Amino acid sequence: MTSTFPPLVQAGLLFLGALTLGAAHADGPPGSLWGLGATVGFERKPYRDFDDKAQVLPVLFYENRWLRLAGPSLDLKLPSTESISWGPRLRFAGEGYEADDSPYLRGMSERKSSFWAGGAVSWHAPWATLSAEVLADASGNSKGSRVTLAVERRFARGNIDLTPRLAVHYVDDKYANYYYGVRASEATALRPFHDGKSTSNVEVGLRIGYLLTPQQKLSFDVSTTRLGSGIKDSPLVDRNRQDSVRATYLYLF
Repeated sequence: MTSTFPPLVQAGLLFLGALTLGAAHADGPPGSLWGLGATVGFERKPYRDFDDKAQVLPVLFYENRWLRLAGPSLDLKLPSTESISWGPRLRFAGEGYEADDSPYLRGMSERKSSFWAGGAVSWHAPWATLSAEVLADASGNSKGSRVTLAVERRFARGNIDLTPRLAVHYVDDKYANYYYGVRASEATALRPFHDGKSTSNVEVGLRIGYLLTPQQKLSFDVSTTRLGSGIKDSPLVDRNRQDSVRATYLYLF
């Protein structure tokens, strides 16, 4: 198993980790919490003949009154109530491909992963948590935007918790065209020109958590996302869904 994060992103993770460790040892606000761990994951992308690889990645966690760093997401926590939380968000998404990831992609230009910036809001009702996220491509690769609406419910019993979720992910035409379009210069007889269209993808997932000790937690996450027509109609795609499975260990200090 190998990590597919590019060197720049790995450097960014190490930098964030240094900030996290520094914040944890500094005289920070009361109630700050930090942790380190690792995640092993596999995602089956919908591209034709794609060389999917398992990933082993570090997990960094830090939270205080104003900030929350959890893996690929960094949130600034604005003043909230017990039921409503909201604030700006920065997220890294490991999407895209290189031409050698699939024989079918030979001759295609690389589609790069991006940092996404925007905001998120959550409503914590007694029966479920409803959330919304609006992000734009801060790296400028796709110049696109995405919106997610989600609902999840956590069930806890002893050291085990189960959290099923349902989410709808809307992506605009710039996103769909960048990651799933075929430019005129890339078109061949077997790979015709294609202009991506905005679409909505529907995700169903389940997260299972197990508390080993008060400081150690294991989690297992599995999901499947049914792709909208704006993506699955692309000549680069031969599947109508994207599946993911991930196991994570986190130690809280």
